[in-house]
Amino acid sequence: MKVGVLGLGEAGAVYAGAFAEAGWTTVGFDPSVATGTPAGVTRAASAEEAVAGAELVLSLTTGAHAVTAAESALPELRAGAVYVDMNAAAPETKAEVARIIGTSAQVVDGAIIGSVRKFGPRANVLLSGPASGEAARLLGEVGADAEAIGGEVGAASRRKLLRSVFMKGLGALITETVDAGAAAGEENWIRRQIADALADGPDALDRLNSGTRRHALRRSQELQASIDLLDTLGVGAQVSRGAADRHLALARADHGDTRRLIDAFTDVPTAAIGDGRDRLGFVSARIRPIWPGARVAGRALTVLTRPGDNLAVHRALSAAGPDDVLVVDGGGDTSRALIGELIAERALNRRIRGMVIDGAVRDAEEIRQLGFPVWAAGISAAGPYKDGPGHIGGTIAVGGAVCATGDIVVADNDGIFIVPRLEAEQTLRAARDVVADEERRRAAIRRERP
Repeated sequence: MKVGVLGLGEAGAVYAGAFAEAGWTTVGFDPSVATGTPAGVTRAASAEEAVAGAELVLSLTTGAHAVTAAESALPELRAGAVYVDMNAAAPETKAEVARIIGTSAQVVDGAIIGSVRKFGPRANVLLSGPASGEAARLLGEVGADAEAIGGEVGAASRRKLLRSVFMKGLGALITETVDAGAAAGEENWIRRQIADALADGPDALDRLNSGTRRHALRRSQELQASIDLLDTLGVGAQVSRGAADRHLALARADHGDTRRLIDAFTDVPTAAIGDGRDRLGFVSARIRPIWPGARVAGRALTVLTRPGDNLAVHRALSAAGPDDVLVVDGGGDTSRALIGELIAERALNRRIRGMVIDGAVRDAEEIRQLGFPVWAAGISAAGPYKDGPGHIGGTIAVGGAVCATGDIVVADNDGIFIVPRLEAEQTLRAARDVVADEERRRAAIRRERP
């Protein structure tokens, strides 16, 4: 028996390792070089290679990549194979995976309910779809607590999203309380208070606190899917929206791997990134560098403001930190400048890497002399209003491109590209492949020169 595992992150590695230990031929694929390969698992060079001939396919790539993974695997799926999408994603995403695969395999919606970190492959998994019973049998080979609920593909994920309202909210609340206790010099006391209220005591506290911080960005995306579900149910999501903001704040505070990833984009041309992502993600060419030679790669902190008003920009300066790029949706208005030299000076003090503004700026020469990278839709000497309203940290549209806080912004003389954070590793790899291919072609062209 063969199982193909798409994604070798925390959960993917657990399941791949368990099937290998159970004697299955186990082949995994993950485009990120940062993920390891569990003992007994063969690492494939592509999704197609991983799933070829497999009776069971497990997709554990994160919800953002679920559809792409299905598209990549489709050509080599074995007829009759069971394809279990175990990513945390909206029911609509699972239904799209089922539509793409069609009759090429039996698609099952898998929703991991228990903690893989705590229970390993024996964690509770809800399974929905016509083939959920067969998927439960196969997952039982590694001792999974697999519960087939039948119904449509997407039903299991719907239940998970309802649970996430509580679990992700609890994780956000715990991290905020622990941080408050530390700031007040009462961390040990507050930890005891939290542990006493949890069934598993200190173990549950440590698991929820560390897990929420480690997976903050991915969990913010999962919680947003829960919020979307609550909206369709007509249930107010005020607490969940606050919890999603908390997850995003934790993700932005994770400087280690994120900084290395950002720095890796520093020398990659935006043109190559665009080629690697099928030209989808460019900001409109009407937003240009205000001085030649400017270049930046950084983590987006988004700002939505009323045209001609920069109150939200001032607030964002206080919230921003090292490695951030302020991405401002000013409605494309160029009648009044949203920033000038003084704001640029303050941004440098905060070690902000640059700004992308769908609006106007002023003091262009002074900003050039400062060496602060800024892209804008225009230049205007007229100053801004400071009345509001405005919002910080949400998902915005800037120059026709969608940008969320935490995404990676890369900008140079040619243009600006927004890279979704959860797709950054794959994008970097694709862009580097483009650069390498162009170097080979350039060398060949020059050899032909008389």
